[in-house]
Amino acid sequence: MTEGGGPMRTVKDSMGEMTVPADALYGATTARAVENFPISKLRFSRSFLHALGLVKSAAAQVNADLGLLDKERSEVIQQAAQEVIDGKWDDEFPIDIFQTGSGTSTNMNANEVIATRAMQLRSDLSVHPNDHVNMGQSSNDVIPTTISVAAYVSIAEQLIPALEHLEATIQKRADELMDVVKTGRTHLMDATPVRMGQTVGAWATQVRLGRERVQNTLPHLGRLALGGTATGSGLNAHVEFGGRVAKLLSERTGLSFTETDDHFESQASQDTAVEVSGALKSIATAYIKISNDLRHMNSGPISGLGEIVLPALQPGSSIMPGKINPVIAEATMMVAAQVIGNDTTITIGAQHGNFELNVMLPVIAHNLLESIEILSTMSNVLADKAIAGFTVNRERIAELVDKNPIMVTGLNPVIGYENGAKIAKKAYAEGRTVKEVAKELTDLSDEDLDRILDPAVLADPGIHD
Repeated sequence: MTEGGGPMRTVKDSMGEMTVPADALYGATTARAVENFPISKLRFSRSFLHALGLVKSAAAQVNADLGLLDKERSEVIQQAAQEVIDGKWDDEFPIDIFQTGSGTSTNMNANEVIATRAMQLRSDLSVHPNDHVNMGQSSNDVIPTTISVAAYVSIAEQLIPALEHLEATIQKRADELMDVVKTGRTHLMDATPVRMGQTVGAWATQVRLGRERVQNTLPHLGRLALGGTATGSGLNAHVEFGGRVAKLLSERTGLSFTETDDHFESQASQDTAVEVSGALKSIATAYIKISNDLRHMNSGPISGLGEIVLPALQPGSSIMPGKINPVIAEATMMVAAQVIGNDTTITIGAQHGNFELNVMLPVIAHNLLESIEILSTMSNVLADKAIAGFTVNRERIAELVDKNPIMVTGLNPVIGYENGAKIAKKAYAEGRTVKEVAKELTDLSDEDLDRILDPAVLADPGIHD
């Protein structure tokens, strides 16, 4: 039989026959899902399929260790699962994200691919997708487990290193710029001076705290649902199965996994996904703040603040020659917006835990893993293409500080608030410096004014006491 010009083969499942491409590793259940859910072009990510392969491989090893699966089948299932882990068969996972809420279609997709590939590797063995690859498992514990493993691995191997790189890059710039005194701003209005290193250093602290928030979720992510099977009771799974798989996954990944202490909670709820997503959202909001600071400080070059110049990466306009835009900061804000939107989807999805199962697992998995991935990549890009390379317009910064009427705040303890306000208003109205006007309206000496109105003193009053 052929379809679309290609050869087809007939396959069976418990519901009957289906046709699939002759060279496809997946079977009838996968084909039904492809037919039933022509919703979008969204598919499970590499990180999810990697984790799903890890779970299937570990399950096969444990079932053999428990004497439930013969050694030959276990070994060939693990060999086929390793190819899934390595990404060799990603194209064999064609099912839409928007599918059955338990992710049963994708669990069976993996079972069919691994079983078929196992029989290609060992033609003398019969490997059944349900009886052997899915032994001791249900989609209802496999998919929550895979979400946890995928998120944990992605955070540990991608996001944390990226955040550490961004934090270190920002802190390096903060240390370099601690000698630059600039105009502070509150409500986007001029305020008392600060050191540029203080402004930039606050960004590094935001990134560090965001990293710590994400790291604090890892013990909860490490609690795996596997072993609960259909409803959390563990029916058809060996009592040691879940614990042994978690231990084996820990050994194989170098990460810390344990069997959940409550299978009913782990399968019915996705509270941990909400927790992780909330931590990711906090990073996203920090990135918007950092990006907006960069954009404002870079604004100009003539009519804006013009305090820094971000690296020129590409033409900024199709009509205005010479225009350069803060493209990395803008991309960062769009990533942040996506993460915040994903958080809303995850929150809504997690609300739909009905009795013994959450029924929005695929969309939770997709959005959570996407947030981790794009925050990871954007962190590196922001560090390398914006933070590391911006230059500082020291002359412009000094000019703005000198003209800042709020400098008069330093005189408050000496002349009082009301007199200070008069000086500030006069300085602003006449386009003069506070020091010039204060010299006229007070009896303070030039030496006193230089000392009190020193921008460095105003930026760091404590260290000058």
